Amino acid sequence: MAGNSKADCKDPKCPIHGGLKVRGTSLQGRVVSAKAKKTAIVEIDYTRYINKYERYLRKRSRIPSYNPDCIAAKEGNVVTIAETRRLSKTKSFAVTGIVK
Repeated sequence: MAGNSKADCKDPKCPIHGGLKVRGTSLQGRVVSAKAKKTAIVEIDYTRYINKYERYLRKRSRIPSYNPDCIAAKEGNVVTIAETRRLSKTKSFAVTGIVK
């Protein structure tokens, strides 16, 4: 994994080394954009059952997540994100680790 080590991470919003508490939902998805500073857009694919047609509908959700420098997830990485307190207008999730 690229990024800083635990000794170098001084980010107070880091869910691993800082004081940010994670709670609630934990999801796994693919990073589709990491252009903004300390932000990663994570896309999550899921299915939803439609009773009327008795079939499943494929859907996807794009979740803006806080991406600390010590993790530094890049586009194409599969990551785990966890729910946190609201960090900005759109961010309520933080990247907690890279799966692959």
